[in-house]
Amino acid sequence: MEYIYNPKGVCSKVMKIDVENDVIKNVEIIGGCPGNTVGVARLVKGMDIDEAIKKLKGILCGNKGTSCPDQLAKALENIKQNT
Repeated sequence: MEYIYNPKGVCSKVMKIDVENDVIKNVEIIGGCPGNTVGVARLVKGMDIDEAIKKLKGILCGNKGTSCPDQLAKALENIKQNT
């Protein structure tokens, strides 16, 4: 199932996340630094949601207090809570 998440405090604007049976099938991050967002999206593809959250949560970008990977972790936490 595809989920849409609007990240906060980062350059990316929208995260489209496709999850099936707690496995990340695809991630598309719109906006932000393309090299980083495409890289993160490819790395989490096929990964269990819990594993991705553990690896991404708390990563910071400069002094923003969050990052695109951290926001992806928050999106995945929301998916887990709402399924």
